Parts: sequence; C-alpha cells; structure tokens
Amino acid sequence: CNPLAETGRSKLQNQRAVLNQQILRAVRMRAGAENLLRATTNNKVREQVLLELSFVNSDLQILKEELEGLNISVEVYQNAEETFSIPLVPLGLKETKDVDFTLPLKDFILEHYSQDSSEYEDEIADLMDLRQACRTPSRDEAGIEMLISYFLQLGYVENRFFPPTRHTGVLFTWYDSFTGVPVCQQNLLLEKASILFNIGALYTQIGTRCNRQTQAGLENAVDAFQKAAGVLSYLKETFTHTPSYDMSPAMLNVLVKMMLAQARECVFEQIGLSGIRNEFFTLVKITQEVAKVGEVYVLVNTAMNQEPVKENIPYSWSKLAQIKSDHYKALAHYFTATILCDHELQAGDDEDQQEKALSQLYDHVPEGLMVLDVLKDKDQRKQLGKAHLRKAIVYHEEALRVCGLCKKLRNIEVLQEVLTAAHKRSLLKYAQQETEDDFLSLIQAPDIVSKTEHKIETIAPQFSKVKVKDFFHKLGPLTVFSAKQRWTAPRTICLHHEAGELGFSLKGGSPVQVYCLDPVCSAASAGLKEGDYIVSVGGMDCKWLGVNEVLEKLKSVGEQPIELEVISCQDTAASLHSKSATYSMGMQKTYSLICLAMDEDKMDQTKKAPLKLPFLSWGTKNRQKAASTLCLPSAVAGSSQNKKKLSPFTLFNTESSLY
Repeated sequence: CNPLAETGRSKLQNQRAVLNQQILRAVRMRAGAENLLRATTNNKVREQVLLELSFVNSDLQILKEELEGLNISVEVYQNAEETFSIPLVPLGLKETKDVDFTLPLKDFILEHYSQDSSEYEDEIADLMDLRQACRTPSRDEAGIEMLISYFLQLGYVENRFFPPTRHTGVLFTWYDSFTGVPVCQQNLLLEKASILFNIGALYTQIGTRCNRQTQAGLENAVDAFQKAAGVLSYLKETFTHTPSYDMSPAMLNVLVKMMLAQARECVFEQIGLSGIRNEFFTLVKITQEVAKVGEVYVLVNTAMNQEPVKENIPYSWSKLAQIKSDHYKALAHYFTATILCDHELQAGDDEDQQEKALSQLYDHVPEGLMVLDVLKDKDQRKQLGKAHLRKAIVYHEEALRVCGLCKKLRNIEVLQEVLTAAHKRSLLKYAQQETEDDFLSLIQAPDIVSKTEHKIETIAPQFSKVKVKDFFHKLGPLTVFSAKQRWTAPRTICLHHEAGELGFSLKGGSPVQVYCLDPVCSAASAGLKEGDYIVSVGGMDCKWLGVNEVLEKLKSVGEQPIELEVISCQDTAASLHSKSATYSMGMQKTYSLICLAMDEDKMDQTKKAPLKLPFLSWGTKNRQKAASTLCLPSAVAGSSQNKKKLSPFTLFNTESSLY
C-alpha cells in the first residue's frame, strides 16, 4: 500500500487526482459565473459572463475526455504476460480528500462520554492511518481485506460518534469516478458507500490482472468479477439515495451487468483454453456458449445507452461493449458454419441425436428447410453454412468499423489484432467453399439460440470473514455506550459494607446494573440510584465485567469502604425526523415506502412531498437551475413529529444527506 510506488496503476491514480482538482476549479468557476448571470441585469456584463461560461464548459468537456481516457486505459491493469485476448475493463478507485478526525472525536468523547479524550489519541491516529492506507490499497486480497476492515470499523465509529440528531462536524469529500465532480457531506454514509465502491473497483482490477492463459487464472478472474458485481449490487440495495453519479442506482445497475458479462466472457475463454475440438456435439455446445456471451454484451450495450447513464458512462466503454457483442455473435455463426461445412452425416452417425443438437441452435429454420434434410443434403448444408459465414463476416466488419471510429479503442493494439485475426479466419473459411452458386443462394442465416451450462451470478460480500476489533473498545460495550444513548457524568459513591450486605443486587451483562436497591442503605444515602450502571470499582474500569466479576471485586475489599463510579441513563426519547429513513441495510424498501409506513396515520394528506432534485449534469439542462454545482443541494428535512412507535427500519436524522 505504498502511495509513492511508481507503478503504472499508481501513476494513473495520481493523474486522476490531478484531474479531479482541475475539474473542481472549473466547476467552481462555472458556479460563480452562473450565480453572477442570475444576479446581474447589465447586458454587457451578461455577454461577458456568457462568453466566460462557454470557455469554462469547453474546458470541462476537455477534462472529462481526459478522465475518460484514464477509465479506458485498460492495458495498465491487464496481466503482464503476453496474451491474445480482448482486454477487460476495470473500475478506477474513487479519490478523496484527507479527513482529520482528531478534534471532532476528542470533543465528542469529552462531551458525550465524560472521559479524558487525551487517552484516545492513539486510537484516533490508528483510525486516520487506516483511512489513509485505504486510498492506495494493494491489488490483491490484502488490499480487499484492508478496505473491508475500514468499512467495518466505520460501523463502530458511526455508532460511537455519529448521533442521529446532529452532525459531528466531520466533512467527507469524495470525487465521482466518471465525472470528477466532488461531493461534500457531513455524513458517514457517504464514506461507507464510497469505500464499498472502491472494494468493488479493486475486485475488478484483481480480475483484469489474472493470467487468462491458465485455468487457475481464469477461475480467479471469474470469481473476482462475480464478487465485484456482488459488492456493487449490495451498494445499490443498501445505500438507496447516493449523491454521486457513479453510485446512482442506474449506474450501479449497468456496472453490475458489465462485471457479470466479463465473468461470462472469462468462462467462455476457460472452455476453449485447451483448444476446441472440431467435433459435431462439441461445436454445438461451444456455439451456444459464445452466443450467450454476445447476448449479455448486447444487454450491457443497451443499458449503457439509456438515460441517465448515457451522459456519464465513458463513450469508449459503450463502444467496447458493442464491439464484443458483434465479435462473439460472429464467432457463434462461424462455429455453426463449421458444423455444417465440415461434418457430413455418415452411415454410422446417430441421425436423431444430431438433428436434436442442431435444432437447439435455431429458434426457427429458414423457410423451406428442415433440420434433418439439411443434415442429409450436402448442398443444403453448404448453402446454410455459407449463409452463416456471410453473417459472421458482416459482424466482424461491424466490430472493426466501430473500433476504428473510437480513438481510444483504436490505440489498443491487442484488440485490433484479435478482431482482425477472427475476421481473416472467417474470410478464409468462406473462400474455401465453392462459389459458383452464390448468386442463386437466397438463404438468410437465422439467429443462434444461446444456452449455457455455467451459471454466473453475483457473490454477496462476506464481511463476517474479516475480523476487526473496535478501536474505541475502551469506551465500553457498544450496546450501552453509543452515540444514541445519553448519560450523566460519572458519580463517585463511597460504599460501606453493612454486616456483610451491600444493600442492593446486580443484574445484566457488561456493564452491570443496580437493582433492588434498599432505600435506607448507606449506598442509597450516598447517592446510588436504582438502574445505575457501575463503570468503575476502586479505580479499576469494569465496563466489560460481568456480575460475578464485579461482586468478587466488591467482596475482595472486606469491611473497608470502596469507591464506585456509576452513571445514569438519561431520557433518549427525542423526536426523530420522519423523512430520514433512507438507509435500508438490505431491506427491500424504498424511501417513499418507509416514510409511508411511519406516517400513514398521522401524515397530513394535503402536504406535498418536495420535488426530487436532479443529479449534476455536464450538459446545459440543469446548469440553468443549479445555484452551485459543487455538490447536490440538501434534502429538505421534515418537521419533528410527536413521539410514536418506531418502525423496524433503522432511522437517521440526516437533514443534509441524500441517502
């Protein structure tokens, strides 16, 4: 995790960081010009501002194209071994700014937990060091484990220091992976979502790094892309209202499709790694497998060209998906032609089995042809086989044409080599067939029906496999000592034994709680109350001790007086905002459904919900509406409601959050 390592990947990330800063400056200039344009009525000033806006927008477009160039720099992420495969597309890591947790967390420890915050300087430093290391993770399982460790640590930090009723004052800034536009929020959910995105991105980089010339390498690549899809799918379902383009539900849906398509592509390469035997039934299976790869890339390309993803997805990515769909559909027709041209029905062959196998390739056969007749008739076989070769050549030529039109893809040599070799192979196969009847052949090759024996699906992230220890373990059990609970400052009680009796009983786990307190005992006279929690006995911390251990400490002093430190729980039934339940933690509920469940009996029917605010756009559609384009505007928080029964969903008062 050396941030100064001079690797190709680290250089790309450094270039991304520089571009993000340039985009930030340009966006600020555009925001200022837009504000001035709305404020001024002087025509001369308006003309100058409009001219300045045109320059700034041109600059932003150039920066966006440079960022797209980084996103399609796939050669850096591929395996170093010589390979003859179409490159796979990885995701770049999201960049962030430094965050200083020191003052906010120390103030919160002193105010909320009434403890000496200087005792936690090492723990805060460990947290900041871990965050800094997560900006440059190694491209292996150790890097994944470190990112997951920080993600799990954020769960502890959220419960310890981020109460639902107010902000702690820590500002998180993350840059969009595709547009470079920063998002700034005092919300830990932005941090957690961005780390999840980087976990998925790192899995994609691991997948592209695998050696695709070996069986083990391809298996690891398939596994990595499935895990990447699982993490991104978990991010989409868990953080439902993310304020960043690259983490919007529509974009994540496209990215999940793309990762599963790349896993499917690696499965096909795995099947053909040891060579494809020129045998009838083997070729039928290979044909349907490769047709499946082309089919999934058609779906990816279609998804990439839908609004609102189309404006922000790298142009070269959508073109690469189109090229792969055409390339693999061409291979399916080539293999079908090989079946028809190279394998005539022999006397000892099983006609029924071959007819059944060939029928599976077609949804329908050309008019006037029957599958069994095609198998038996040499001329029909040749005509249909040549029709498939012509269609394969058309797809190959289309793939080469699209590749030649895209500047970024045109510079990827191995992509050009693979497409050209496949095209020449189909042309050679076609030239080997007799051509005197070409003008009489009117047969159109039907589409190939896809089928696969290999299931590809998302693999959900296994966070439980990574064991982490709460950095702020000394604060006490999280179920009791959390940001949601309010406590009195510790009180010192001088306890005197009365004929060997304490005058109260203890219950609970850690920490122990006082109950059955005798109101006339010395402890009650000293200020001990029913329900108090004992946090210290004789100067020794006992937040993590059970009943038996605390009793042993109390009895060990004999008849001598002993000092206890106790705390009392304050009323925490503060009203929660009804429009903040946007973090569903895997629950299949939308924002509107959660709000409806909370307020179905008490919501004013005449009150209208605020309009949904649009995401940022590089175009001019939203530019005239937004006062600032640095980050999305805050959602309007609803008024506090009366105390009510809480829903089973986790609630947060995130007034400035769009999660």
